[in-house]
Amino acid sequence: MAREVTRRRKITFTVIGWLIGLTLFFPILWTILTSFKTEGEAIATPPSFLFFQWTFENYFEVQSRSDYLKHAMNSVVISLGSTGLGLLVAIPAAWSMAFSPTRRTKDVLMWMLSTKMLPPVGVLVPIYLLFRDFDLLDTRIGLVMVLMLMNLPIIVWMLYTYFKEIPGEILEAARMDGATLGKEIAYILAPMAVPGIASTLLLNIILAWNEAFWTLNLTAADAAPLSAFIASYSSPEGLFWAKLSAASTLAIAPILVMGWFSQKQLVRGLTFGAVK
Repeated sequence: MAREVTRRRKITFTVIGWLIGLTLFFPILWTILTSFKTEGEAIATPPSFLFFQWTFENYFEVQSRSDYLKHAMNSVVISLGSTGLGLLVAIPAAWSMAFSPTRRTKDVLMWMLSTKMLPPVGVLVPIYLLFRDFDLLDTRIGLVMVLMLMNLPIIVWMLYTYFKEIPGEILEAARMDGATLGKEIAYILAPMAVPGIASTLLLNIILAWNEAFWTLNLTAADAAPLSAFIASYSSPEGLFWAKLSAASTLAIAPILVMGWFSQKQLVRGLTFGAVK
C-alpha cells in the first residue's frame, strides 16, 4: 500500500519546487528586464528591479544595427535541418541496436557517447580546413551537417532508450504479416514511439538553436544564426549591457515560446517508458 503524502509534505515540496524554478528562471527574467533599461540604469548600483524608466530604445537600436529576421531564419533552418537530418540517420540506427543487437552494440553506443566528451576545440582545426576546402564556410548546409554530427550521439542514445521499451513481439507480428523493413519502421515503430521521437526532436532543436561554438567559428555573415547575432554586441569598447540584453531577449524568445507550448510533450517523451 502506497504511503499517504501528508499536506505539510505537499506544501513543502511545492515551495521547494517553486524556489528552484524561480532560481533557474531569474537570470532570464533579469535579462528581459535589463533590455528595457537605459545603459546607465543597466549598470547602476544598487540595481533596480522594477522601478526604473522603461524604454524600447534598445530594441530599436538592435533592429537598426542588425538584420534580426535574417539571423532568426538562419537559426530556424539550421536547427530544424540538423535535427531532421539527424532523425533520418538515427531512427534506423537505433532500431538496429534495439531490435537486432550484436555483441558489439553496447561498445558502439559507448563509443558514440565518448565522442561527446571531446572538447569541440580539439577538432576545430581539421573541421575548419575541411569546410574551407569544400567551400562550406559561412553556409547553412555546412552548419546543418556539423550540428547534425555533433548531436547525433544524443539522438541515437535517446531513441535507442525509447525503442527498447517497445515489445519486440509487435514487430515480429508485423513481419509475419508481410511488413517490409521500411514499413515496419514507418508504420509500426515510429507511431508507437511518437512521444520519444517528439521529445528527441524538441531537445535537439534547443541544442542546435543554442549552439555558439561552431556557429561563431564557421560563419561570418551569410549563415550567422542568433548566437552570432548576440556575439556581435560585444565590442572592443566594452559591453553595452542593455543592448546586449535586448539582443539576447530577441534570440531566446522563439525557443522560449516553443518550449512553453511543447512542455507537456517534452515531459511526456522524457518520461516515456519510465513508469510501467
